[in-house]
Amino acid sequence: MTTDVPQAPPPPPESAPTPQSQPQSRRRRVLVTAGLLLTFLVVYALSLVGVHLLGRSGLPLPPVDISKYAADDTIVQLRLGELKPVADRLSVSVLVYPKESLYDKNFGDLTTDAVVRLYPANDLGDLQYPVGKVPGQVATSIEARGTPANWPFDSYATDVISADVFTGQGADRRVDTARVEVVGALDGWDATVTRVHDPDNPDPDSRDNVVITLHRAKGTLIFDAGICLVLVALPALALWVAIPMVSGRAAFLPPFATWFAAMLFAIVPLRNFLPGSPPQGSWIDQALVLWVLIALVVAMFLYVLAWHRDRKKKT
Repeated sequence: MTTDVPQAPPPPPESAPTPQSQPQSRRRRVLVTAGLLLTFLVVYALSLVGVHLLGRSGLPLPPVDISKYAADDTIVQLRLGELKPVADRLSVSVLVYPKESLYDKNFGDLTTDAVVRLYPANDLGDLQYPVGKVPGQVATSIEARGTPANWPFDSYATDVISADVFTGQGADRRVDTARVEVVGALDGWDATVTRVHDPDNPDPDSRDNVVITLHRAKGTLIFDAGICLVLVALPALALWVAIPMVSGRAAFLPPFATWFAAMLFAIVPLRNFLPGSPPQGSWIDQALVLWVLIALVVAMFLYVLAWHRDRKKKT
């Protein structure tokens, strides 16, 4: 005699999506997409505002107002040109505004030869301004020492800059101590001028000499940070793709070989695209660029290992 064994009830069929759940799922996707888009727009707008606010740094220094000086004052103006951080050289254009007794008021030209001598010495030595000519700007370079390996937090400063103006010839030659003024701007740099008292001047309130200090403008730091984030993202993406392939959790895809090679060869152009061209071997190379290259090489090695395993399976 056999007894019927009760059978387990069959599993309930998977419930098909109801017409009400489809609009809710679609609405959820729309809300997520809209939220991501709104977040991107807010971050983008804030970045533009930040660039605009930080872009106020690096403004040009005010021009020289000759009218506020006395008739017997001699002014030597230095217009900023270009900074070469590795060479520690600051290019300037020198222009002399002689006292009224040294130029023709009707034609504006010099009535005697004038020579400007800067201290410390510039690359051209004495700067000549011939008689009968309107004084023009003479381009030269002065020393500005700094630490280029600290890019982008490097700064540069000159020694105390003073100037003498020699006029006349022979026994009539005389020297006047000039007041140094600095004007202009350097692209990507904040220029600060500090006035210094000349110890040889008996007037304790005189501030005829200057020290020029240069810091990188804050506006370029956002761009620097963006390039650094791109450099970090490239090996992160490469490892994200290579590790699942070599572990067998993802199928091997041969077209990724060109993608890995393109990322590897994109590092050096991105590094050289950094504003200010940091010198080779600076801290950014040791702390970031070198490790990005190592991570990319590791990702490529894992990809090649995955390719080797895939080939062995097919043979």
